[in-house]
Parts: sequence; structure tokens; C-alpha cells
Amino acid sequence: MLRAGRNRLRIEDRSLAGTLRAALLERPDEVMLELGAGGELLVARLRAVLSALLLAMPVLGAATGAAAGETVIGLGVAIFINAMAQAWLALARNGRHAWLPYVSCSYDVTTVTGVLALLALGDPVAGTNNVVVWSFYLVVIAMATLRNDGRLTLYAGLLAMAQYGAFAAVVFATAGSPERLLSPDYGQAAAAGQLERLVVLLVMTLLALCIVQRMQRLVEMSGRDGSTGLPNRLWLHQQMPQMLDDLRHGGSLSLALVDLDRFRRINDELGRAGGDRALRHAVAVLAAGLHGRERLVRLGGEEFAMLVYCPLGTAWERMEQLRRSLWEQPFHPGHGAEPQRIAFSAGIAGWPQDGHDLSTLLAAADRRQQACKRLGGNRVMARDP
Repeated sequence: MLRAGRNRLRIEDRSLAGTLRAALLERPDEVMLELGAGGELLVARLRAVLSALLLAMPVLGAATGAAAGETVIGLGVAIFINAMAQAWLALARNGRHAWLPYVSCSYDVTTVTGVLALLALGDPVAGTNNVVVWSFYLVVIAMATLRNDGRLTLYAGLLAMAQYGAFAAVVFATAGSPERLLSPDYGQAAAAGQLERLVVLLVMTLLALCIVQRMQRLVEMSGRDGSTGLPNRLWLHQQMPQMLDDLRHGGSLSLALVDLDRFRRINDELGRAGGDRALRHAVAVLAAGLHGRERLVRLGGEEFAMLVYCPLGTAWERMEQLRRSLWEQPFHPGHGAEPQRIAFSAGIAGWPQDGHDLSTLLAAADRRQQACKRLGGNRVMARDP
């Protein structure tokens, strides 16, 4: 488990299959989701700006001799897109909605497909060979990366490929004759050209996906401890407000402040490398006591915070069991060295009785942990002495 955690910390080259698998199966961490919520608002603003610029395209087309029908279609579409852009912007400003990125992304892709379909009604080749409108598929895929969610990026790319592939297939199937696939303005529509466009969409999707996965690794690096792979103090301060806010609707949370007793002695006896191995041994035992979405956080040195979703009394029982378990599983340095028993002192604070925010909970847990230390350590305390 620890080795896998450390591997996740490294910013390393992934195979294409691994990147796709990660995008499909891995849920971004809370930091990335929070960034993605801000990204949705950024996308909404960008959509509004691009939509406003689209109003100029029908005018420019008419000035350069575009057909009257295309100009009317372009103007009508631009007005509709601008109205919808303002609606999406209002939704993004209204708060964080889990469904909004997928729905708005579906709208963006479908709008591009819809414009191509409208153009194809007058001239099939105008729909299949219009480079300017088709390029907005690439814009949509690029904008999906701003949500910092690889699953959404992959969804945008696959949806664009599916819709454009279906659109091109319908155009070729209903053309009736080769002459219908010739246009004085757009040239000849060829099946090979449509396949090339699908390949370009695939390449763009994979590139965007790799960018999102790379950002995910960087965010993990900033919120993870390099030695153990655990979340660090920065992660705790970033995530605790949201975790406490989720509890307003019901539930219990206890914060245990754990400090390994006299661990410097082990470092002195075993050296830096041996001390790191002993630390990871202790972390493995502590992490084995976590349930579901509970977290073990390294605050620094030999001090950890454990977040458990249970009342104070239950948290005490669990921490006491972990204390005994760690003591009964000594660390074996190897090479003939004596096994090292590791003990810890832990103070526990419960939400909401001991505090309503991270600062007060940490203060209460630290007060009880210090009381454990004064009594000789190797104990757990959930009440003030």
C-alpha cells in the first residue's frame, strides 16, 4: 500500500493505456474537484466571450460573399448561442453542481454538431468540409481540461468523435449521388478526409487527457508527504472546511492527534534509512485502522492526524486498539538488529463538542496529547484531565 502511495507521488511517464484507465476509473481528489468547480466558471466566462465573438462571423461572411442562407443560419445560431452562454454563466455563478460540467460540455459538443447539420441542409459538403465550425470541437475539448477532471475530458472527446462520426455517416449515406458531394465553395467531400478529422479529434483528446493527468500528479505532489505518501498539513487545511461542512447534514467526526513516543531514539539507533522504514511500518499499522473515506495525515516529523467518522467514544476505542496493535507488532530492522517496539500518545477531539473548525479541534486534541506525554506516553486520551 505504501509503495503504491509513493509511486503515485512521482511525476512519471504513463503508458497510454494507463492514462486512459486512470481517467476512466480514478475520481479526482477534493483539491482537483474544487479547482474544477472554479474551472467551470472560467469555462462559462470563456464561452460567453467566444459566443460574443461569433456574432461577427455572419457579418464577415456576408461581406466576403457568403450565401444569404448561410448568413441567416449563422446569425440565428450566434444569437441562440449567446443567449445560452448567459444561461450557463448564471448556473456556474450560482454554485457548485456535480452535473453541470457534463451537461454544459454535452451542450457545447452538440451545438457544434448542430451547426454543421444546419449547414449540411443546404449543401452537404458545407457541413463536412467547413473547417472553421469543425475546429470548435477542438476548442470544446481544450476547454474541458479547465475543469481538471480527466473523466470529463475523455467524455468530451469521445462525444465529439461519436457525434461527428455519426453526422458524417448520415451525410454520405443520404447524399444519393457523387455529385451531391461536390461543392464549388467547399470542394469534394471524401470519406478519407472525414476519417482524418476523427483521428485529429482522438489525438486532441489524448493530448488533453495527458495534460489533465499531469496536473493531477502536480496537485497530489503539493498535498502529499514525500516519505510516506500520506496527505500533508496543506491537504488537511484545504480539505477540512469542506469535510466539516458536509457534516452539517448529519454525522460524526473525531480528530486524533498522534505522536510516536521517543521515535528519535529509533532514528539514532537505526540511522536515517532505518528510521524511515520504521516510520512507514508505523504508518502502515495506523492506516490499517481506517474505514472508507477516513484519512491519516502526516503533520510533520513523527506527528499525525487521523480523521475518523465516528463519535468520540468510538474513536477512543479504535485508537486504543491501534495503540495496542502497533505495540504488539514491533518493527524488525533486519541484519541481526533487535526488533523495535513503537508506541504513541494520542489526544482525540470530537466535532462539534470540542470545536467547530480545524483550529479548535487541533487545539483540544493537542491539549490531551500533551497530557498523555506528561503521564509517560503510550496512551490515548479523549477527555481533558
